[in-house]
Amino acid sequence: MRRRAFITLLGGAAAAWPLAARAQQADRVRRIGVLMGHAESDSDAQANVASFRESLQRLGWAEGRNIQIDTRWPIPADVESMQRLAKELVALQPDVILSQITPTTVALLQHTRTIPIIFATVSDPVGSGFVASFARPGGNVTGFTSIEPTMAGKWLELLKEIAPRVARVAFLFNPVTARYAEYFLNPLKAASPSLGVEAIAAPVRDTSELESVVAALASEPNSGLIVMPDSFTDIHRAEITSLAARYRLPAVYPFHQFAEVGGLLSYGNDQRDNHRRAAGYVDRILRGAKPSELPVEAPVKFELVINLKTAKTLGLDVPVQLQQRADEVIE
Repeated sequence: MRRRAFITLLGGAAAAWPLAARAQQADRVRRIGVLMGHAESDSDAQANVASFRESLQRLGWAEGRNIQIDTRWPIPADVESMQRLAKELVALQPDVILSQITPTTVALLQHTRTIPIIFATVSDPVGSGFVASFARPGGNVTGFTSIEPTMAGKWLELLKEIAPRVARVAFLFNPVTARYAEYFLNPLKAASPSLGVEAIAAPVRDTSELESVVAALASEPNSGLIVMPDSFTDIHRAEITSLAARYRLPAVYPFHQFAEVGGLLSYGNDQRDNHRRAAGYVDRILRGAKPSELPVEAPVKFELVINLKTAKTLGLDVPVQLQQRADEVIE
C-alpha cells in the first residue's frame, strides 16, 4: 500500500511540474530589444516607438509588470554605431527584437540567427536576404514592408500632376543605406516613357554630395526630383527639402515628415501604423509563435500630404482634385 501511495504521489507531482513550469514562465518578465535607425532626438522616430509601446500595452504587456524594453538609438546613418548597438542588444538575450529599418536589420543579423527579429519598415526583405519569401520567411526574421515597388510609378504620376512641365526626373538615394535601390528604380524607369519623362538615378553617398547633385539637376530645364525611402534621405530631410526649395525643383517625397519640413508633396505608408502592427507580431512571438510562421505583410495605410506654401513658392497651382484627395494640406 505504501508503495502504491508513493507511486501515486510521485505521479501527481510529475504531472504538476509542467503546470508549475508554465506558470513560472507566464510570470516571467519578458525582454524586448528595440534598435532604431534614427537619433533619439528625431520626433518622428519617437512617435513610432510610442505607437509600438502603446500597442503592446493594449495587448496586455506593461513595462514594469511583465515586459522590459531596451531601446537603442544609433548615430544616424552610422554603420559602426548600429553594429555596436546591435551587439549590445543581442548580448542581453532578449526574447524578441524590434528592428526599425533595413540597416538595423542588417546589423542585427550579423550578431544573431536565433533571436526572433521583427522589422517595422523594410523596403525589400527578400532582395536584402532577410527572408526567403513573404509567405514563408524561413528564418528568425519577419515583419512589415514600407512601400511597394510599384509606388515609384505613383510618385512619378503625382509629380506630373502637380508639375506638368517636368520632363526629366532624378531619383535620389544613398547606395550604402539603400542597397535595394533597383527595387524602386526599375519600376520608375518602366513607368517614365508613358508619362513623357526621362528618369535617371541620382546616388549620393554623404551630405557633401547633396548640393552638387541637386544643382546639376536644376541646371537642366523642366527637371524634378523623387526622393527614395531610405534612412539617409529621411535623416537628412531638412537639408534635402531646403535644397529643392532653393533650386526651385518640384519634388515628391516618400513620407509625411518631408512635407512637414517644407517638402512639396509626400505619399507613402503610415510608419506609425507599421510600428503598431509590429507590436502584434511581437505579442505573438512572446506567446509562442515563430518568425518563420508569420508572413511578411505589406503596408495597409497610406497618406498623401501637400504643402501649398511650398507650391506657391515654386509657382505651382495645385489642382483642386489633388487637394481633395490629400489626407493633409499644409497652408
